[in-house]
Amino acid sequence: MGKITGFLEFDRKVESYEKPEERVKNYKEFTVPLEEKDLKDQGARCMNCGIPFCHSGCPLGNLIPDFNDAVYKGKWEKAAKILHATNNFPEFTGRLCPAPCEEACVLGINEDPVTIENIEKNVAETAFAKGWVVPHKPVTRTGKTVAVIGSGPAGLAAAQQLNRAGHLVTVYERDAKPGGLLRYGIPDFKMEKHVIDRRLAILEEEGIVFKTGVEVGKDIAATTLKETYDTVLLSGGATIRRKLDIPGADLKGVVQAMDFLKQSNKRVGKETYTNEDLLAKGKDVIVIGGGDTGSDCIGTSIRQGATSVSNFEIMPKGTTERPENQPWPFFPMRLKTTSSHQEGAERFFSINTKEFVGDANGNLTGLKTIEVHWEHTPGQRSKLVEVPGTEKIWKAEMVLLALGFTGSENTVAEQLGVAMDQRTNVAATEENYKTNVAGVFTAGDQRRGQSLIVWAIAEGRQAAHHIDKYLMGHSNLPLKGEGDLPRI
Repeated sequence: MGKITGFLEFDRKVESYEKPEERVKNYKEFTVPLEEKDLKDQGARCMNCGIPFCHSGCPLGNLIPDFNDAVYKGKWEKAAKILHATNNFPEFTGRLCPAPCEEACVLGINEDPVTIENIEKNVAETAFAKGWVVPHKPVTRTGKTVAVIGSGPAGLAAAQQLNRAGHLVTVYERDAKPGGLLRYGIPDFKMEKHVIDRRLAILEEEGIVFKTGVEVGKDIAATTLKETYDTVLLSGGATIRRKLDIPGADLKGVVQAMDFLKQSNKRVGKETYTNEDLLAKGKDVIVIGGGDTGSDCIGTSIRQGATSVSNFEIMPKGTTERPENQPWPFFPMRLKTTSSHQEGAERFFSINTKEFVGDANGNLTGLKTIEVHWEHTPGQRSKLVEVPGTEKIWKAEMVLLALGFTGSENTVAEQLGVAMDQRTNVAATEENYKTNVAGVFTAGDQRRGQSLIVWAIAEGRQAAHHIDKYLMGHSNLPLKGEGDLPRI
């Protein structure tokens, strides 16, 4: 695949960014696309490996060397068909995936890996621009009905696959518009929402019905869906936010990251919101949490006009190189500097928040921290140790808690009698995605816990196969690594 000597001739090249001082003036995407020649050169770097380990890094089993080769040869429509055969939404993953495929790239052992994610994004965008992405309605209908609860990437992927199999699919979403965290958790500067809307238009034309503003378990009983539809898929996500249970946690100004991001996205999208304004404008903001959600809070706070933005992480500062205990082809936990970090945030590592400080009116004015280090003992869990004499008080009018999620809300599960696991996720295995209740399946973060968009799409596709098999006795829908029908 690719050019035999391509990896020797061409260096890795990715999209550049607009200057920070310009891009923070708005919420639009700010990457500068590569020229077509540069993209072809990047495809040429793919090495025709005897064993393409990029496959092992991709939860979807994307046929990466194949579409790289097609791009190198300028066969963009072929590349789009190959990519869509295993990935329903490459325009999402091409923007938002942390690219475990690149960390598993064989070239990455001693060189910079192939720029797989950027090629994926450009293949998807070319397909839309050329009009190759069109609705494909099923030739026949089975008469079987499926209710999908949740319209995030897992629910959307499952819905499209099940619709392709000929089933009548209805997607229930409690928010005003479909998309889940894609719409309300990801800022527009990482993915503008027209990217979601154009894909949703395709899904609707294919025959999928969306019922928005309907909270299952509240506006309609989950048992009603169970009685109405032949099967039900739970794909509502892992939505229980991790709290920081320390003194002052109830002060006004201590805000969960997803509340902040959701309101910001609604404001940018000109949607209505009912709770108080959660704005960073004119405030000293501290973001606690070093993951992607924390990074999104940083970029959003800067665009809202925060006076200052600081980022706290309890873990030590990582290395830019692959750690020795995380060898290739495993995904390494190394220092990640995002575009939002580059826009003006100051980062602090090995720091633990002990108390939120407020005034007499219950407003946040700052927080107390202490420096920490981690003691590692072979065969035991690492121990967090505070460093005496390192206490400090920081000024802050807003603290954003980007601490991840601990599990799934269980209202629907309780109404259906569905079992939960020890992590408060819906109990089901990758063997068949079945819950303990006949006809009820689960996929995505609601099953596996907080994870990646690429995992959610993969789980939605896998669950669709098993639902189709449950309904029909067999299924022609693909499993991981198997190509779907050649359509885009």
